[in-house]
Parts: sequence; structure tokens; C-alpha cells
Amino acid sequence: MTLRRQFDLLPMDHEFLEEFGLPWETIVDGSQWVLIHDFPMPRGYNHATATAAIRIETGYPNTGLDMVYFSPFLTRSDGKPIGATEVLQSLDGKNYQRWSRHRTGENPWKIGRDHIGTHVILIEDWLDREFEKCPSL
Repeated sequence: MTLRRQFDLLPMDHEFLEEFGLPWETIVDGSQWVLIHDFPMPRGYNHATATAAIRIETGYPNTGLDMVYFSPFLTRSDGKPIGATEVLQSLDGKNYQRWSRHRTGENPWKIGRDHIGTHVILIEDWLDREFEKCPSL
């Protein structure tokens, strides 16, 4: 796989993604996107890995990152629904599943501290917390 670099990331983001150790790309498809391939899913999902897409918002890093998009679509292996994942995003010739997850007042985007790395940590937490909200039997 040839990994595309259609725009440059901030040095801290580039460093994080290199250390994270998964294949990643930057693409422009309407917006700027970072695609992280082979993103590991916690046990309990229908896929062991997926591509995670993060939209780089205009004004980033002073504007926070929000949500995540997955391809292929994720479902729970136990058949329980995953809320706020019904919207599709056409990206790079595929449909991605939007996970509408957001920071809270208790965990706001902090300019000068938050970046792609802290957003990835939040994504991992969202994936884990799905099973806390509605645990498997």
C-alpha cells in the first residue's frame, strides 16, 4: 500500500502517528483527513481492525478535533445497537460510519495541549466505553 501524504501535519501529530506504529495517510477529500489503517478494535466488535478517519477541522489546532469515522462499519458482536453511528460519510471512494462522539464541558479541547494523539486516546476510550453503557450478557 502506498501511503499518501496530500498535506503536511504539525510536527507533534506526525511524531505521534509514527510512534503509534500503524500505517497512516493524509488525504484531501472535501476536507483534510487523517486515515489510520489497521486501527485495533477492542474485543466485542465485528472486526478486529478498521480504518479510522479523523477530519482535520479548519483552524486546527486552535479548533478542536471531533468525532471519528470507521470503515468497515462496526457493530457489536452481541447484536446490541451502537447509538449515534447511523450517518454515512463518503470518503476516498468508500462509505465510512460516523461515530458522533464529542468532548464534554468536563473534557474540553485545550489549545496547546490537545492534538491528534490526545484525540486518538479519546477514540480508544469511546470504543471501550461502548461496552460500559450496555454490557454484553
